[in-house]
Amino acid sequence: MSKTKPITILMVEDNATDVMITKEALDHAKVLNSLHVVDDGIEALDFLHRRGKHAKAPRPDLILLDLNMPRKNGQEVLAEIKADPKLKHIPVVILTTSKAEEDVLKAYGLFANCYVVKPVDFDVFADVVRSIQQFWFTVVTLPRE
Repeated sequence: MSKTKPITILMVEDNATDVMITKEALDHAKVLNSLHVVDDGIEALDFLHRRGKHAKAPRPDLILLDLNMPRKNGQEVLAEIKADPKLKHIPVVILTTSKAEEDVLKAYGLFANCYVVKPVDFDVFADVVRSIQQFWFTVVTLPRE
């Protein structure tokens, strides 16, 4: 992936504080990015399928997906993404507060690319977001659309 091309990230998160922290962490890491935020699973799928108000949405390079959301939870969204031939190659990072073993197992069973538990501490959370960015956009080679 070109270093000059902005990274397109779709964040599926209904907690405004977590969205703010993620934005700040990406800014601190000097990540050239385009962060798009939706706050529930149905809107996430509309964004990914370019439906309704998201008809001109860009294809994300990475999806940060919370599990606990209204209308359609993260596991349901993950299952739909990974079952769709046009979307399944997009890396999905589960970013959630759940440490439950059954949630971890189910996420990987649905082909999540990784599972990260959100730390409570702001500085640690910011470090986690920077680590995700570093790994997915510096170390890993991603497919192009």
